[in-house]
Amino acid sequence: MRAQNGVPPFTHRCRVYFEDTDAGGIVYYVNYLKFMERARTECLRDLGFLQSTLAEEGLLFVVHSAEARYHAPAKLDDELLVSAEVIELNRASLRFRQQVRRATDEALLCEGQFMVACVRADNLKPRAIPQALHAAFAGQGGAGTSRAGE
Repeated sequence: MRAQNGVPPFTHRCRVYFEDTDAGGIVYYVNYLKFMERARTECLRDLGFLQSTLAEEGLLFVVHSAEARYHAPAKLDDELLVSAEVIELNRASLRFRQQVRRATDEALLCEGQFMVACVRADNLKPRAIPQALHAAFAGQGGAGTSRAGE
């Protein structure tokens, strides 16, 4: 899946381990959210920013809202492709569209959207996304959806 500006979404590869599944070897539904969280973290790392460094600088990203739709199960030992694409970029928040696909056949297993807010670490109040980070996200796919003043 390509972004409207032609930049492909960031994709993180991961494997389904025993700890991710129920007794039948099927991924427990909440673990898809964990896979997507890891993809957002790796997307940030790919842009040159570490959450640990940002936290030391007093900046955190917190999930404001999450929406997920499940299509098919992932199973023990499946390799997954988890995408993270910025589809909305505001002054102090961004929205990701994410998909989890099985690597062998690219079957869509789960998809969702996540609104992530930028907050101050000391009081958890909203704060502007730093300019360098904002520009990096804009180049990753959110440039066409930025809205001033939000």
